[in-house]
Amino acid sequence: MNLLKIGIPKGSLQESTIGLFRKAGYTIQINGRSYYLDIDDDELQGMLLRPQDMALYVQKGVIDIGLAGRDWVRERNVDVIEVQELTYNKQTRKPGQWVVAVEEDSPYQRVEDLQGKTIWTELVETTKQYLQKKRIEAEVHFSHGVTEAKIPFLGEAIVEFTETGSSLRANRLRIIDEVMESVPVLIANDESWQDPWKRRKTENICMLLQGALEAENKVGLKLNVATSNLNAVLEMLPAMRQPTISRLSDKDWVAVETILDEAVVRDMVPELRRRGAEGIIEYPLNKVIP
Repeated sequence: MNLLKIGIPKGSLQESTIGLFRKAGYTIQINGRSYYLDIDDDELQGMLLRPQDMALYVQKGVIDIGLAGRDWVRERNVDVIEVQELTYNKQTRKPGQWVVAVEEDSPYQRVEDLQGKTIWTELVETTKQYLQKKRIEAEVHFSHGVTEAKIPFLGEAIVEFTETGSSLRANRLRIIDEVMESVPVLIANDESWQDPWKRRKTENICMLLQGALEAENKVGLKLNVATSNLNAVLEMLPAMRQPTISRLSDKDWVAVETILDEAVVRDMVPELRRRGAEGIIEYPLNKVIP
């Protein structure tokens, strides 16, 4: 039987990744302390791995594909294929950033002010490359976590990942520059990507994951309306192309169906009702495949 080995990121992205796969149609179960996962697809075998090491496992062929931040793929400097960018994170559906941060009341205003200073980070190689491009010589040390606490006791600055900046502000730190933006990416082993079955299976998974992301914060809306009021209703309804209109048994009435942002529904539904819409139904979406 054909088998595709997939790596799921352990840690901060774990819950959001498993939730995304659930919406895409795959149920992933964690088995206690085991690194092997149960997936309700006999053609998939899953492992729960640190995102920092995911690219190494993919390059070595331990797994065929894996999900990890683009930051860690770049940091490892490995030869893998980036199949698909997937914009989601622990807290938001936006890219995160690795930023240079200093103490809130420090005299450092620009990254150039850190010439000859000490910087702590988990993203050592990428930080060194960033500083080299800026022609800044500074000591870069690997941080084993709790990086925010190292300022000002062990150094003048840190390079840290943030989605909202709230943790940095809570620790009285100030951002002075951005090193790189990062989103999760699906990466593949080169040999696995050349295998027609594995490539097709990977592309199918990508399509479903993208569809699940596309459906985030969107809902479906169904309603009935008299043909005499149809234009007034259609004026309000955005859709990916055009709303679907179906004739009802009563030739003077039609059914209308569309997809729209969930945030606008509460304002739109009362106005649709005033314009003659009836039997309005709002329903959640798991996937939207353009």
